[in-house]
Amino acid sequence: MGRNVTAYGFLCAALICFALFSWYPMIREVVLSFQQNNFVDPGTWVGFDNFRTVIADPAFRAAWLNTAAFSGLALVIGYAVPFVLAVVLNELKHAKAYLRFVVYLPVMLPPAVAVLLFKWFYDPGAGLFNQALDVVHIPPLSWLDSTSTALISLVIVSTWMNLGTGTLIYLAALQGIPGDLYESAELDGAGLFRRIWHVTIPQTKLILLVMLLLQVVATMQDFIEPYLLTGGGPENATVTVAYLMYQYAFNFGDFGGGSALGLMLMIVLLVFSTIYLRISREEDAR
Repeated sequence: MGRNVTAYGFLCAALICFALFSWYPMIREVVLSFQQNNFVDPGTWVGFDNFRTVIADPAFRAAWLNTAAFSGLALVIGYAVPFVLAVVLNELKHAKAYLRFVVYLPVMLPPAVAVLLFKWFYDPGAGLFNQALDVVHIPPLSWLDSTSTALISLVIVSTWMNLGTGTLIYLAALQGIPGDLYESAELDGAGLFRRIWHVTIPQTKLILLVMLLLQVVATMQDFIEPYLLTGGGPENATVTVAYLMYQYAFNFGDFGGGSALGLMLMIVLLVFSTIYLRISREEDAR
């Protein structure tokens, strides 16, 4: 009986934390999205006026397009690179522990520190990237000041910051593949790329799909990179839905508009989360 009381006590504590820091904010956001509220005077119900306001904003369309583009570029770069790196690490015979630490090191840095580090890398004058281009006699780029390179520059930062987590997850999945499958493939004359295509990818397809969905959910909430590096510029080229939501709430003082944007984003993420939960259940059933 005493063990049950202790277990229920820990469960209640967890439920209280979820209620205060997860469920209540989401419910509050839904309510605010239908109100005009400055948190000083009592809120007034305005129906769908907040949604009409944000949809009429010229930055609304740009924010969703940039968010979709950011997610797409992150899938091309940030989704493939960790898997390739995990395959390389899995094939190595020596220094695996050291290389895992090096790969995971960016994750241990505070996000603001990592972003500001890249801000120096992107500096148009003495930045590391332009210095490297100068060595190979390539003209310097305006990484963060050009509409053609600003968004991809943010994707590079995001990929570097989250590289370690994805790599270690993939590496754990790769090490769970039975060695007999690789030995059989080698006996059949399969090279490295054929082993990856016929053994590695089929054996890790579930974790690949789950990571794909998690990547989409994470990148659609991108905020810290445009906030610290570009301020949504140039010409709204890097404004995202999460950043526009912040602008409405804290720059414009329109908490109703910010909540309306947040509710739209939450609905989109809910769709991807539902897909993720369904895949997770199918994986557990197996």
